[in-house]
Amino acid sequence: MMTTIEAIFDGRVFMPVKPFKLPANTRVQIAITTDEVTATSFLDITEALALDGPPDWSAQLDDYLYGSKQINGQ
Repeated sequence: MMTTIEAIFDGRVFMPVKPFKLPANTRVQIAITTDEVTATSFLDITEALALDGPPDWSAQLDDYLYGSKQINGQ
């Protein structure tokens, strides 16, 4: 029988995330897959968004945010 459970390894033992009924001292085989998270920088994310804006956007941000200038003629 194959059952999948999610567990956390504390450096010594695997601890199930949710309660799991299994008789004490039951021999099991464990196949391990890890949740790999790749770090992506904030700049990589913003560059991937390909935002379109006026060339002076960063220099005049307050003007665009608070109303003295409009973006794309709006």
